[in-house]
Amino acid sequence: MTTTTGPLSGISATTLLRFATAGSVDDGKSTLVGRLLHDSKSVLTDQLEAVEHASRSRGQEAPDLALLTDGLRAEREQGITIDVAYRYFATPRRRFILADTPGHVQYTRNMVTGASTAELAVVLVDARNGVVEQTRRHAAVAALLRVPHVVLAVNKMDLVDYAEPVFAAIAEEFTSYAASLGVPEITAIPISALAGDNVVEPSANMDWYGGPTVLEHLETVPVSHDLTGCHARLPVQYVIRPQTAEHPDYRGYAGQIAAGTFRVGEQVTVLPAGRTSKIAGIDLLGESVDIAWTPQSITLLLEDDIDISRGDLIVPSGDAPATTQDIEATVCHVADQPLTVGQRVLLKHTTRTVKAIVKEIPSRLTLDDLSQHPNPGQLVANDIGQVKVRTAEPLALDSYADSRRTGSFLLIDPADGTTLAAGMAGDSFATSAEVVHEADDEGWDF
Repeated sequence: MTTTTGPLSGISATTLLRFATAGSVDDGKSTLVGRLLHDSKSVLTDQLEAVEHASRSRGQEAPDLALLTDGLRAEREQGITIDVAYRYFATPRRRFILADTPGHVQYTRNMVTGASTAELAVVLVDARNGVVEQTRRHAAVAALLRVPHVVLAVNKMDLVDYAEPVFAAIAEEFTSYAASLGVPEITAIPISALAGDNVVEPSANMDWYGGPTVLEHLETVPVSHDLTGCHARLPVQYVIRPQTAEHPDYRGYAGQIAAGTFRVGEQVTVLPAGRTSKIAGIDLLGESVDIAWTPQSITLLLEDDIDISRGDLIVPSGDAPATTQDIEATVCHVADQPLTVGQRVLLKHTTRTVKAIVKEIPSRLTLDDLSQHPNPGQLVANDIGQVKVRTAEPLALDSYADSRRTGSFLLIDPADGTTLAAGMAGDSFATSAEVVHEADDEGWDF
């Protein structure tokens, strides 16, 4: 396998695809993942033996491939997926990071976690049940998270006699719904995860289908996570100041490039302060380089000694985002305790964490019909809604539609550090109402 090199090197590299599976309860997600790993020969012998032993102990003659991903004891006892299970495998054509997410409504927040970094989502549907509410919910989450590719896997085709009309009706209904959400690309594939039809090998039972298998599509779908052409952003993680005899005046600003490309000699601006300088040098893995790109971890050296600390954002001076203390965003609420108007929170954006107040919750999204419930007052676990937040300090956020890395943030409970919500900056469900900033009587008036 070739190693991934820089996008400007001109050398071909094996690409990486991050994808997530989603669907309603008992649609066969874990079985699909197990079949995908088994038939692509990505399962170690001892893993397969353990699954065979566990299956026999449960009275099953054939190995239950779902056990390759359902590793928690509670998952195996109940026959469901509870937490996100990550699997890493590779074929000669591509490397994969797979997130197998739960199907239960109460675990929608886990699907948000698994799909947040995915370039593709596989949404499973039971051919006997068709598109259900949870199917629409997962399609809406994929659309909100800007997942560029969605695969509709119509599973259990063996239980409907591999009937083409059943598949065609489900594919038409889902495609129409997902397209209305703004999903840019939808591919429908009829499969039987249990029997292996159209997962890795083409099915002899569905000669009416001429499209790719699931694995073939995963291997050939265009990977769109090359962020080298995006707005250049470097969140500062650490200031390196050795003050040794060898490096008495060294001052470097270390971090992982979130997007774009940086070059020596380029004029940059440090946000939120707005001070400018030029890049005097770039250190990468102990070597000096003239250019660096995402997702490399580098140390920038600037011509001027200016005040920079963890949480600052270094950007090209000609492509700097606006800074603001008033943020409108769509959030997926992931905590058990509700998010309420007036609540004090911490907002973590890249490497910067600031105090904030939830000033307004204009609407909550009803996922079954995409209607807006105005002014709900709070969001509870698994809710998706629009919020308006006022921060104590200015932040430089991109729109989530432009950058999934620098357009996202977390809301955190300041009391115990619990993650409350995952936010996506922008006007996904924006209203024209203005936020009224009332005075706060406990020192959090921003």
